Amino acid sequence: MSPSVNAVESIRPAGTRSLLVELGSLADVVALHAELRARPLPGQLDVLAAAATVLVRFSGRRETVAAAGLLEALDYRHGEVPQARTVTIETVYDGADLADVARLTGLSEDAVIAAHSGTSWTGGFGGFAPGFTYLVGGDPVLKVPRRDTPRTAVPAGSVALAGDYSAVYPRESPGGWQLIGRTGAVMWDLARESPALVRPGDAVWFKPVRELVEVPVGRGAAAGNAVAGNPAADVAVRDAARDADAAGSTADGAALEIRSPGLQSLIEDLGRPGFADLGVSISGAADLRSARQANRLVGNPAEAAVIENLFGGLELAARGDAVLALAGAELPAAVVSPDGARDRPAPLNAPFALLDGEILTLGFPFRGVRSYVAVRGGIAVEPVLGSRSTDTMSGIGPPALDAGARVPVGPVSGAVPVGDAEPSSLGALEDDVAHPRDDATPTLLRITAGPRQDWFGPSAADALANRTWSTTNESNRIGVRFAADPEDAQPLQRIRDGELASEGVVTGSLQVPPSGLPVLFLADHPVTGGYPVIAVVVPQDLPVAAQLPPSHPVRFVFVDPDSLAPLSAAETAAMFPEGTP
Repeated sequence: MSPSVNAVESIRPAGTRSLLVELGSLADVVALHAELRARPLPGQLDVLAAAATVLVRFSGRRETVAAAGLLEALDYRHGEVPQARTVTIETVYDGADLADVARLTGLSEDAVIAAHSGTSWTGGFGGFAPGFTYLVGGDPVLKVPRRDTPRTAVPAGSVALAGDYSAVYPRESPGGWQLIGRTGAVMWDLARESPALVRPGDAVWFKPVRELVEVPVGRGAAAGNAVAGNPAADVAVRDAARDADAAGSTADGAALEIRSPGLQSLIEDLGRPGFADLGVSISGAADLRSARQANRLVGNPAEAAVIENLFGGLELAARGDAVLALAGAELPAAVVSPDGARDRPAPLNAPFALLDGEILTLGFPFRGVRSYVAVRGGIAVEPVLGSRSTDTMSGIGPPALDAGARVPVGPVSGAVPVGDAEPSSLGALEDDVAHPRDDATPTLLRITAGPRQDWFGPSAADALANRTWSTTNESNRIGVRFAADPEDAQPLQRIRDGELASEGVVTGSLQVPPSGLPVLFLADHPVTGGYPVIAVVVPQDLPVAAQLPPSHPVRFVFVDPDSLAPLSAAETAAMFPEGTP
């Protein structure tokens, strides 16, 4: 199958800095993706192929606007598609849903196995999780729906079907696909030159076997298996990280020793862009503004790694004199002497000394939820795919900090310029968009129309923008989940039936599942999603969203994507005409 001429069906904005390009066939998707990978457009940061779309992310609004015209005129028919390989995956066909698939297809179980293993599948596109590749081109008789009720945990190595696709789950994760078998193949291994076993364009054959041969994994492969959900490998990764920490410490042994991590303490930086094709999200600090602020105050570059703490409770001791700064959530913090006899307040948004043996303690926040601790020299753990960030969804990066961990501090040489504090992510009462100082005043988040606003009518736009939503306890670094006010709001209603093919999503996307309750994607969101995105929070307000506590009221405000000026009710309704094709 070869790409078509002028096969771009539409170019849809996905927030203010990304474009979603709809194409007529998978061949066109592969060709455009190959062209953009080989010859990126000005300001292009990342490109992600999906079933019928290509998502292109840019560095700024100006580059995004200019790219729309360039994409319309682009001749991508001669894009160089990477050379395909043949991958054979040994499979034991004893999946929990094999009988259901047989019933749904009208085949016997043996016929299902023959159909699945007797056809060459093709790696279509990545997404969902690192190493999860959507396979296309199998026997059409195997087209089956997802399960009515997704499983909360699908074992790593599960071979599955859903719709026109087959796939192998690289790690234990929730999932709604029909499970027909299992494999011992390592789908994701950071020790390999290409971490994903199956890449887009590869030919994949499933080979039926009676049992799987367990192959011992070495230390390098363990790092990959940790991403695949292997608990024993997680321990190996932790040990390896600590060995690397010791080797990477500064000459004087400067480090921060974690006495208590609180609810959650992670190492984060500005993230790892450019790996969406592998199913790897950007990740990084949830509140980038506060992370940059903390680094600026100690004289670090913006990309230096910091500690991100959720809901306080962090206690750490200095091993060697250090200069620290706190930014983000407003909370009580103190520096305690080594013998515990004395303490002094630790300032927010200002540098302070933490001398050898002294202990920094963070209390519970009274405003915001995430605090950022920067140390002069930066956190010097080993980077993974170019970043020191912990990705909580994929498991990539250093493990969450626990009691007893020694976090190495990078070297500092010469004079270090220190920046002034800038406005906090928490805002101020007089700001147009602000995190309020009380729990009753809604936080305002500015949004632009999403790439799939045509799945919703004006009533949904009105419900989204003119009602008060409440954050839930299920929110995390992957996303903020919202509940409707039972006295004032109704869930968002679609005007289209059916399922949306998986496509790329950006941080800030407001995805609407069948419940009608929106989910706001944060730093560790999956790179693709199968629910329509009604709107996207502007990047300037994502730090505010990352600081929202549970049960907090939120209002959404539609704005112009260029000026960020609020739109009138009439202008908003015009973006959601009933029955738009």
